[in-house]
Amino acid sequence: MQKFWEKTPIHITLVIISLIWTLPSIGLLISSFRYQDDLLRTGWWTVFQHPFDFTQYHLGNYITVLTAEGMGDAFLNSLTISIPATIIPIAIACFAAYAFAWMKFPGRQLLFIIVVALLVVPLQMTLIPILNAYRIFGISGSFLGVWLAHTAYGMPLGIYLLRNYIGALPKDLIEAAAVDGASHLKIFTKIIVPLSTPAIASFAVFQFLWVWNDLLVALVYLGGTPDVAPVTIQLSNMIGSRGQDWHILTAGAFISMIIPLLVFFALQKYFVRGLLAGSVKS
Repeated sequence: MQKFWEKTPIHITLVIISLIWTLPSIGLLISSFRYQDDLLRTGWWTVFQHPFDFTQYHLGNYITVLTAEGMGDAFLNSLTISIPATIIPIAIACFAAYAFAWMKFPGRQLLFIIVVALLVVPLQMTLIPILNAYRIFGISGSFLGVWLAHTAYGMPLGIYLLRNYIGALPKDLIEAAAVDGASHLKIFTKIIVPLSTPAIASFAVFQFLWVWNDLLVALVYLGGTPDVAPVTIQLSNMIGSRGQDWHILTAGAFISMIIPLLVFFALQKYFVRGLLAGSVKS
Protein backbone atom coordinates (compact mmCIF):
# COMPACT_ATOMS: atom_id res chain seq x y z
CA MET A 1 0.00 0.00 0.00
CA GLN A 2 2.86 2.34 0.75
CA LYS A 3 4.33 1.84 -2.74
CA PHE A 4 0.88 2.36 -4.24
CA TRP A 5 0.38 5.71 -2.50
CA GLU A 6 3.92 6.78 -3.35
CA LYS A 7 3.24 6.19 -7.05
CA THR A 8 -0.29 7.65 -7.01
CA PRO A 9 0.83 11.21 -7.99
CA ILE A 10 2.77 9.74 -10.93
CA HIS A 11 -0.24 7.69 -12.05
CA ILE A 12 -2.56 10.69 -11.78
CA THR A 13 -0.14 12.84 -13.77
CA LEU A 14 0.14 10.21 -16.50
CA VAL A 15 -3.65 9.89 -16.71
CA ILE A 16 -4.06 13.66 -17.00
CA ILE A 17 -1.37 13.90 -19.70
CA SER A 18 -2.98 11.02 -21.61
CA LEU A 19 -6.40 12.68 -21.47
CA ILE A 20 -5.01 16.00 -22.68
CA TRP A 21 -3.10 14.24 -25.46
CA THR A 22 -6.11 12.27 -26.69
CA LEU A 23 -8.72 15.00 -26.20
CA PRO A 24 -8.38 16.47 -29.74
CA SER A 25 -8.71 13.00 -31.26
CA ILE A 26 -11.81 12.30 -29.18
CA GLY A 27 -13.35 15.57 -30.30
CA LEU A 28 -12.51 14.79 -33.92
CA LEU A 29 -14.05 11.32 -33.64
CA ILE A 30 -17.27 12.64 -32.14
CA SER A 31 -17.46 15.40 -34.76
CA SER A 32 -17.11 12.84 -37.54
CA PHE A 33 -20.50 11.35 -36.52
CA ARG A 34 -22.37 14.67 -36.16
CA TYR A 35 -24.51 16.49 -38.69
CA GLN A 36 -23.06 19.51 -40.44
CA ASP A 37 -25.65 21.90 -39.00
CA ASP A 38 -24.90 20.69 -35.47
CA LEU A 39 -21.18 21.17 -36.03
CA LEU A 40 -21.75 24.77 -37.11
CA ARG A 41 -23.99 25.60 -34.15
CA THR A 42 -22.45 23.82 -31.18
CA GLY A 43 -19.21 22.25 -30.03
CA TRP A 44 -18.61 18.50 -30.01
CA TRP A 45 -18.73 18.38 -26.19
CA THR A 46 -22.44 19.22 -26.21
CA VAL A 47 -23.24 15.60 -27.16
CA PHE A 48 -22.56 14.66 -23.53
CA GLN A 49 -25.67 16.55 -22.48
CA HIS A 50 -27.67 13.68 -24.02
CA PRO A 51 -25.08 10.98 -24.70
CA PHE A 52 -27.66 8.26 -25.43
CA ASP A 53 -29.64 10.33 -27.94
CA PHE A 54 -28.45 8.47 -31.03
CA THR A 55 -30.42 10.71 -33.37
CA GLN A 56 -27.61 13.26 -33.12
CA TYR A 57 -25.19 10.82 -34.76
CA HIS A 58 -25.04 9.55 -38.33
CA LEU A 59 -22.65 7.88 -40.78
CA GLY A 60 -23.23 10.36 -43.59
CA ASN A 61 -19.75 11.91 -43.38
CA TYR A 62 -18.07 8.52 -43.75
CA ILE A 63 -20.37 7.50 -46.60
CA THR A 64 -19.65 10.78 -48.40
CA VAL A 65 -15.90 10.21 -48.17
CA LEU A 66 -15.95 6.53 -49.09
CA THR A 67 -18.29 6.99 -52.04
CA ALA A 68 -16.61 10.14 -53.38
CA GLU A 69 -15.46 9.92 -56.96
CA GLY A 70 -11.79 9.02 -57.19
CA MET A 71 -11.33 8.05 -53.51
CA GLY A 72 -10.49 4.45 -54.39
CA ASP A 73 -7.88 5.58 -56.89
CA ALA A 74 -6.55 8.03 -54.30
CA PHE A 75 -5.90 5.18 -51.84
CA LEU A 76 -4.07 3.24 -54.54
CA ASN A 77 -2.05 6.34 -55.41
CA SER A 78 -1.12 6.82 -51.75
CA LEU A 79 0.10 3.23 -51.57
CA THR A 80 1.95 3.65 -54.86
CA ILE A 81 3.71 6.68 -53.40
CA SER A 82 4.26 5.49 -49.83
CA ILE A 83 5.62 1.97 -50.37
CA PRO A 84 8.52 2.83 -52.72
CA ALA A 85 9.16 6.10 -50.86
CA THR A 86 9.65 4.01 -47.71
CA ILE A 87 11.63 1.10 -49.15
CA ILE A 88 14.08 3.16 -51.25
CA PRO A 89 15.39 5.43 -48.45
CA ILE A 90 15.59 2.47 -46.06
CA ALA A 91 17.72 0.50 -48.51
CA ILE A 92 20.06 3.40 -49.23
CA ALA A 93 20.24 4.49 -45.59
CA CYS A 94 21.17 0.97 -44.45
CA PHE A 95 24.12 0.76 -46.85
CA ALA A 96 25.25 4.29 -46.00
CA ALA A 97 24.90 3.70 -42.25
CA TYR A 98 27.05 0.56 -42.44
CA ALA A 99 29.69 2.43 -44.43
CA PHE A 100 29.80 5.29 -41.94
CA ALA A 101 29.91 2.90 -38.97
CA TRP A 102 32.36 0.18 -40.04
CA MET A 103 34.15 1.12 -43.27
CA LYS A 104 37.21 3.37 -43.16
CA PHE A 105 37.62 5.84 -46.02
CA PRO A 106 38.88 9.43 -46.34
CA GLY A 107 36.40 12.10 -45.31
CA ARG A 108 34.05 9.69 -43.53
CA GLN A 109 33.41 11.94 -40.53
CA LEU A 110 33.05 15.05 -42.69
CA LEU A 111 30.48 13.34 -44.91
CA PHE A 112 28.53 12.16 -41.88
CA ILE A 113 28.52 15.68 -40.43
CA ILE A 114 27.16 16.98 -43.75
CA VAL A 115 24.41 14.34 -43.69
CA VAL A 116 23.44 15.28 -40.14
CA ALA A 117 23.50 18.98 -41.08
CA LEU A 118 20.92 18.28 -43.80
CA LEU A 119 18.42 17.51 -41.02
CA VAL A 120 18.11 21.21 -40.23
CA VAL A 121 17.53 22.34 -43.83
CA PRO A 122 13.81 23.24 -44.24
CA LEU A 123 12.36 21.21 -47.08
CA GLN A 124 10.28 24.25 -48.11
CA MET A 125 13.50 25.90 -49.31
CA THR A 126 14.10 23.07 -51.76
CA LEU A 127 10.67 22.91 -53.39
CA ILE A 128 11.15 25.47 -56.19
CA PRO A 129 14.73 24.45 -57.20
CA ILE A 130 13.84 20.75 -57.28
CA LEU A 131 10.60 21.40 -59.15
CA ASN A 132 12.50 23.39 -61.80
CA ALA A 133 14.97 20.51 -62.13
CA TYR A 134 12.09 18.05 -62.48
CA ARG A 135 10.63 20.10 -65.31
CA ILE A 136 13.96 20.08 -67.12
CA PHE A 137 14.27 16.28 -66.80
CA GLY A 138 10.58 15.73 -67.58
CA ILE A 139 9.60 13.94 -64.38
CA SER A 140 7.39 16.66 -62.91
CA GLY A 141 3.94 15.33 -62.07
CA SER A 142 5.12 11.71 -62.02
CA PHE A 143 5.43 9.18 -59.22
CA LEU A 144 9.17 8.95 -59.88
CA GLY A 145 9.60 12.58 -58.95
CA VAL A 146 7.81 12.29 -55.62
CA TRP A 147 9.67 9.01 -54.84
CA LEU A 148 13.01 10.76 -55.33
CA ALA A 149 11.89 13.76 -53.27
CA HIS A 150 10.72 11.68 -50.30
CA THR A 151 13.88 9.57 -50.54
CA ALA A 152 16.05 12.67 -50.36
CA TYR A 153 14.05 14.17 -47.49
CA GLY A 154 14.02 10.93 -45.50
CA MET A 155 17.60 9.71 -45.93
CA PRO A 156 19.38 12.14 -43.55
CA LEU A 157 17.25 11.03 -40.61
CA GLY A 158 17.46 7.38 -41.67
CA ILE A 159 21.24 7.45 -42.01
CA TYR A 160 21.61 9.21 -38.67
CA LEU A 161 19.39 6.77 -36.78
CA LEU A 162 20.70 3.60 -38.41
CA ARG A 163 24.34 4.64 -38.19
CA ASN A 164 24.05 5.12 -34.43
CA TYR A 165 22.36 1.74 -34.06
CA ILE A 166 24.70 -0.18 -36.38
CA GLY A 167 27.75 1.50 -34.86
CA ALA A 168 26.70 0.22 -31.41
CA LEU A 169 26.74 -3.44 -32.51
CA PRO A 170 29.50 -5.60 -30.96
CA LYS A 171 32.82 -4.87 -32.65
CA ASP A 172 34.09 -8.37 -31.91
CA LEU A 173 31.29 -9.86 -34.00
CA ILE A 174 32.19 -7.77 -37.04
CA GLU A 175 35.92 -8.47 -36.66
CA ALA A 176 35.33 -12.21 -36.25
CA ALA A 177 33.35 -12.30 -39.48
CA ALA A 178 36.10 -10.35 -41.26
CA VAL A 179 38.76 -12.75 -39.96
CA ASP A 180 36.73 -15.65 -41.34
CA GLY A 181 36.97 -14.06 -44.76
CA ALA A 182 33.54 -12.45 -44.98
CA SER A 183 33.33 -9.47 -47.31
CA HIS A 184 31.62 -6.22 -46.39
CA LEU A 185 28.58 -7.28 -48.41
CA LYS A 186 28.46 -10.63 -46.61
CA ILE A 187 28.78 -8.97 -43.20
CA PHE A 188 26.07 -6.48 -44.12
CA THR A 189 23.53 -9.01 -45.40
CA LYS A 190 24.17 -11.84 -42.92
CA ILE A 191 24.93 -9.95 -39.71
CA ILE A 192 24.08 -6.25 -39.84
CA VAL A 193 20.62 -6.42 -41.42
CA PRO A 194 19.23 -9.20 -39.16
CA LEU A 195 20.56 -7.52 -36.03
CA SER A 196 19.30 -4.09 -37.13
CA THR A 197 15.71 -5.16 -37.80
CA PRO A 198 14.30 -3.17 -34.83
CA ALA A 199 15.98 0.06 -35.95
CA ILE A 200 14.99 -0.50 -39.59
CA ALA A 201 11.38 -1.16 -38.58
CA SER A 202 11.31 1.97 -36.42
CA PHE A 203 12.52 4.13 -39.28
CA ALA A 204 10.09 2.39 -41.65
CA VAL A 205 7.16 3.36 -39.42
CA PHE A 206 8.26 7.00 -39.22
CA GLN A 207 8.96 7.24 -42.95
CA PHE A 208 5.69 5.56 -43.99
CA LEU A 209 3.62 7.79 -41.69
CA TRP A 210 5.39 10.89 -42.98
CA VAL A 211 4.87 10.00 -46.64
CA TRP A 212 1.28 8.77 -46.19
CA ASN A 213 0.20 11.95 -44.36
CA ASP A 214 2.11 14.30 -46.65
CA LEU A 215 0.19 16.97 -48.55
CA LEU A 216 2.76 19.63 -49.41
CA VAL A 217 5.34 17.52 -51.23
CA ALA A 218 2.71 15.60 -53.19
CA LEU A 219 0.88 18.79 -54.14
CA VAL A 220 4.04 20.51 -55.36
CA TYR A 221 5.62 17.64 -57.31
CA LEU A 222 2.47 15.85 -58.51
CA GLY A 223 0.32 18.89 -59.14
CA GLY A 224 -2.89 17.44 -57.70
CA THR A 225 -4.24 15.92 -60.91
CA PRO A 226 -6.84 13.19 -60.19
CA ASP A 227 -4.89 10.35 -61.83
CA VAL A 228 -1.94 10.76 -59.43
CA ALA A 229 -3.55 12.50 -56.42
CA PRO A 230 -3.09 10.71 -53.06
CA VAL A 231 -5.69 10.62 -50.28
CA THR A 232 -4.50 13.88 -48.71
CA ILE A 233 -4.96 15.84 -51.93
CA GLN A 234 -8.30 14.14 -52.65
CA LEU A 235 -9.62 15.13 -49.22
CA SER A 236 -8.32 18.66 -49.68
CA ASN A 237 -10.20 18.90 -52.97
CA MET A 238 -13.41 17.62 -51.38
CA ILE A 239 -13.70 20.39 -48.80
CA GLY A 240 -13.99 23.05 -51.50
CA SER A 241 -11.91 26.07 -52.39
CA ARG A 242 -13.22 28.02 -49.38
CA GLY A 243 -13.38 25.12 -46.93
CA GLN A 244 -17.17 25.11 -46.82
CA ASP A 245 -17.29 21.31 -46.48
CA TRP A 246 -14.68 21.06 -43.75
CA HIS A 247 -16.84 18.63 -41.77
CA ILE A 248 -15.90 15.92 -44.28
CA LEU A 249 -12.32 16.09 -43.03
CA THR A 250 -13.38 14.76 -39.64
CA ALA A 251 -14.41 11.45 -41.21
CA GLY A 252 -11.65 11.53 -43.80
CA ALA A 253 -9.03 11.80 -41.07
CA PHE A 254 -10.09 8.51 -39.48
CA ILE A 255 -10.51 6.75 -42.81
CA SER A 256 -6.99 7.76 -43.82
CA MET A 257 -5.69 6.36 -40.50
CA ILE A 258 -6.59 2.77 -41.40
CA ILE A 259 -3.48 1.90 -43.43
CA PRO A 260 -0.95 3.63 -41.10
CA LEU A 261 -2.49 1.87 -38.09
CA LEU A 262 -2.17 -1.49 -39.83
CA VAL A 263 1.48 -0.77 -40.60
CA PHE A 264 2.15 0.35 -37.04
CA PHE A 265 0.53 -2.68 -35.40
CA ALA A 266 2.30 -5.01 -37.83
CA LEU A 267 5.70 -3.54 -36.86
CA GLN A 268 4.86 -2.65 -33.27
CA LYS A 269 7.12 -5.16 -31.54
CA TYR A 270 10.09 -4.14 -33.71
CA PHE A 271 9.22 -0.47 -33.23
CA VAL A 272 9.30 -0.76 -29.43
CA ARG A 273 12.56 -2.75 -29.52
CA GLY A 274 14.07 -0.11 -31.77
CA LEU A 275 13.08 2.72 -29.43
CA LEU A 276 14.48 0.88 -26.42
CA ALA A 277 17.70 -0.18 -28.18
CA GLY A 278 20.69 1.04 -26.23
CA SER A 279 18.67 2.07 -23.18
CA VAL A 280 19.90 -0.92 -21.18
CA LYS A 281 22.99 -3.08 -21.36
CA SER A 282 22.98 -6.83 -20.88
